[in-house]
Amino acid sequence: MSDSLNHATANTSSDLAAVISQLWVYPVKSCAGVSVQEAILTETGLEFDRAWMVVDAQGAFLTQRELPRMALIQPQLRYHDMVLRAPGMLALHVALDEVEGPVRVRVWDDEVAAYDMGAIAAQWFTDFLGTPARLVRFDPEHKRVSSRQWTGDVEALNQFSDGYPLLVLSEASLDSLNARLLASGAAAVGMARFRPNIVLGHADGGEVGPHDEDRLDLLQIATEQGAVQLKPVKPCPRCPIPNIDPATASSSPEVTDMLQTYRQDARVNGALTFGMNAIVLRGIDHLLRVGQKVSANYRFD
Repeated sequence: MSDSLNHATANTSSDLAAVISQLWVYPVKSCAGVSVQEAILTETGLEFDRAWMVVDAQGAFLTQRELPRMALIQPQLRYHDMVLRAPGMLALHVALDEVEGPVRVRVWDDEVAAYDMGAIAAQWFTDFLGTPARLVRFDPEHKRVSSRQWTGDVEALNQFSDGYPLLVLSEASLDSLNARLLASGAAAVGMARFRPNIVLGHADGGEVGPHDEDRLDLLQIATEQGAVQLKPVKPCPRCPIPNIDPATASSSPEVTDMLQTYRQDARVNGALTFGMNAIVLRGIDHLLRVGQKVSANYRFD
């Protein structure tokens, strides 16, 4: 890494100095995440993030909102395949370079092109979830564009995510929530409930405050291939999924109830928000790693 790049990222004139403390990829939408030490940044977010999705018999997406057991499906990414494991099920092996017939599927209001992953995968998900289900893979030739209301002039692409390439969250935000939960007599919760892609932690000589990610302009990350620029664009409204314990798939309302007391966000019509959706401005095909330095300035608008 060049000295100039190191200097740029560690620039003491930045309002915030942080590090990437965690990276998460969610290969199958609404199934468990995979904590990784490094990931390639693509134009749609982290490589393999939400590349697959589970759909019902009509091609509409399925999530933990209606099927909490999806939280128990654990993906493992390997060189040639993805292995899916779930309680009481034999492992399902999904080749990374093979698909079956083309299909049209729906995620929220978008109809997108995808590929069916075949009868064996369909039976596996149907058996575990107890409802007709099929596994599909996003068609990389299809352009699914994030809302221009929030991205402006930037055409930000994503696969099967809820709408944006990346979700950024800080450890300080979770620490603040957990302090409130513990003070109320509830148990602390883990980062996995909030399904971030990039988690910001404190850098040497710097401190990240609770919900600093809400106020940042550009995130500048130094990588061995050059600079990465990410732009937080929209606060992430929260559905009931953070109430679901990823270890048990049981749901209880403590998390949403606590967020209701302090995280109503006027920017999204009073929805409860936690974390920021972000888009990629620079650095496609660069390798993000845990421990890389992140600098940013606060946005004033």
